[in-house]
Amino acid sequence: MRVHIATDHAGMELSQYLVEHLAADGYQMIDHGPQVYEAVDDYPAFCIHAAQAVMEDRANGLDSLGIVLGGSGNGEQMAANKVRGVRAALAWNISTAQLAREHNNAQVVALGGRQHSPEEGLEIVRAFLSTEFPGDDRHVRRINQIEEFESTGDVSGHLSHVTARPYGDAEAGA
Repeated sequence: MRVHIATDHAGMELSQYLVEHLAADGYQMIDHGPQVYEAVDDYPAFCIHAAQAVMEDRANGLDSLGIVLGGSGNGEQMAANKVRGVRAALAWNISTAQLAREHNNAQVVALGGRQHSPEEGLEIVRAFLSTEFPGDDRHVRRINQIEEFESTGDVSGHLSHVTARPYGDAEAGA
């Protein structure tokens, strides 16, 4: 499996640890940077590039997942989720990493480099990478609703009577 990884300065130590150990586990690691520590770097470009690479691989039939890291993982998850089709999940323990795959078929996991020891981060990521999406109907239905909203701005299906507000609706903020 190919694994794309990106970080900012706050996740560099964890990123280097993960690249080393996951490569030893047999994963093909693609590091989207940064390559050098810079305390004022900006994570969006690194994380977006990693998420785009995951989606490109998957569109080409390759088995690929991603990892984005920062101090908390929050901003990095938000950046990755801006890539069309990406479902990035913030994981803070093994259970949330597994559920991100089992229930949401997440393709990218986000972690906080300042929230976990390298060993703990590795176990969380290993749980994410090794968990399969079983494809239960209820989870597929929910993922389809998210994808529908992403492409059309509408949500149908269960509870479809709850109407989402269209983007740019001036009345929404009133």
